[in-house]
Amino acid sequence: MAASNLEGVLLGMGNPLLDISAVVDEAFLAKYDVKPNNAILAEDKHLPMYDELSSKDNVEYIAGGATQNSIRVAQWMLQTPGATSYMGCIGKDKYGEEMKSAAKAAGVTAHYYEDEAAPTGTCAVCVVGGERSLIANLSAANCYKSEHLKKPENWALVEKAKYIYIAGFFLTVSPESIQLVAEHAAANNKVFLMNLSAPFICEFFRDAQEKVLPYSDYIFGNETEARIFSKVRGWETENVEEIALKISQLPLASGKQKRIAVITQGADPVVVAEDGKVKTFPVILLPKEKLVDTNGAGDAFVGGFLSQLVQGKSIEDCVKAGCYAANVIIQQSGCTYPEKPDFN
Repeated sequence: MAASNLEGVLLGMGNPLLDISAVVDEAFLAKYDVKPNNAILAEDKHLPMYDELSSKDNVEYIAGGATQNSIRVAQWMLQTPGATSYMGCIGKDKYGEEMKSAAKAAGVTAHYYEDEAAPTGTCAVCVVGGERSLIANLSAANCYKSEHLKKPENWALVEKAKYIYIAGFFLTVSPESIQLVAEHAAANNKVFLMNLSAPFICEFFRDAQEKVLPYSDYIFGNETEARIFSKVRGWETENVEEIALKISQLPLASGKQKRIAVITQGADPVVVAEDGKVKTFPVILLPKEKLVDTNGAGDAFVGGFLSQLVQGKSIEDCVKAGCYAANVIIQQSGCTYPEKPDFN
């Protein structure tokens, strides 16, 4: 596909969060009652954690949030400025400014809604033995309004996009915005993609998730999310391949032809269910000593996958690119990457 056709081809909407990432120990997790390798929303007991992380020598600040990570990675893989765009809510503060310059540097066309009252959202990333635990304090990210989406200059991004990706986390913020773009995608023969994102989304935001599933041409998730998704629906199976197949066969909204479910399993093969069949694809194995941290691995997989999908490549190529991007990201701290991809 020529570069000119890629302009604005991919749109993401989500919760822009500034990652505050540091290596901690088990005692730190215990102190704040955080489970290893989980993703949760912050409660009051977690709030002092952000300052404590910020005071560590090894702290890093990275423009994050699940959807924004995937969009940045897709943009990096595509190497075509302005191929991707992104919307979400930030505060009018230094973290917000940092977010804007990070998006710009990444080549993403970001239209942030800037909230006057709330600070920019942050995500505590606690890294223990290469595994990450995420505690998101949404703040301004929680204030996104569909009014912003409906403004002509922002809706223009929706009109231009042929692929629209939204992580499940955004279901807690603006289901109305998701519904608007999902229905637009169905009516205009566009591809709409969702992510299960976290066990708590599958458990506690099931109703919001149910509403948007029929519009989703692709559903991404990892094995833990897939098993919780199965459990809350009473499917009585822990088999990831069976679950992927069932997800791919859930009812579709009118205007939708079929659904593809893509489930990652860490170092185990990626499971893809399509047309009543399941395929598995091995991931690129990484020696333990090369693993820096797993933060952003799932987001990077989606970003790599999307970078090929928007160019009309095969599912095999999409998965291969996803695995490549995830492999690069886990060798870096946070969801960061070298200047140029080395994928062919």
